[in-house]
Amino acid sequence: MAKLFRAVIMGPPGSGKGTISERIAHSFGLKHLSSGDFVRENIAAKTEAGVQAKTYIKKGLLVPDHVMTRLLLPRLGEMTKYSWLLDGFPRTLAQAEALNSACDLDVAINLNIPLETLKERLRHRWIHPPSGRVYNMCFNPPRVQGIDDITGEPLIQQEDDRPEALVARLRHYKDVAKPVIDFYK
Repeated sequence: MAKLFRAVIMGPPGSGKGTISERIAHSFGLKHLSSGDFVRENIAAKTEAGVQAKTYIKKGLLVPDHVMTRLLLPRLGEMTKYSWLLDGFPRTLAQAEALNSACDLDVAINLNIPLETLKERLRHRWIHPPSGRVYNMCFNPPRVQGIDDITGEPLIQQEDDRPEALVARLRHYKDVAKPVIDFYK
């Protein structure tokens, strides 16, 4: 039996974690696990953790560590027979420590993208909120501008993707991510 492979991918907003994760997972036969997908699924299913997560998200706040670990760790426990790449978790040192207690990772990938590239990517990023599908008007546009390809519903540009909010968002990311990156070194 082949050894299972477990990895996480980290990077600032707009670094391409989802896109790169899909490519890596496809190329190496891994399951791509997205923390955002897990959160949306739990919100839709109205699980206790999903309801908690939704209250934070509606206020524009990050979902706290204890809620994220309640959402993610049980799902990872169901993936014992699969090799996977986890995208969007852990984001904090507490989450990394909880993940480390739950499973053995083989690798942590950290995407280091120049600030100007991030600004450019996020300036052109539009999202379908219910599904989390991401479009970029320069290199991955929807077939009809402003409309999700699958549902026909409108796309939005998140407030924190706008240039005036981006610098503060990236500064916060660096402050939170540094201990996680150091943990995995």
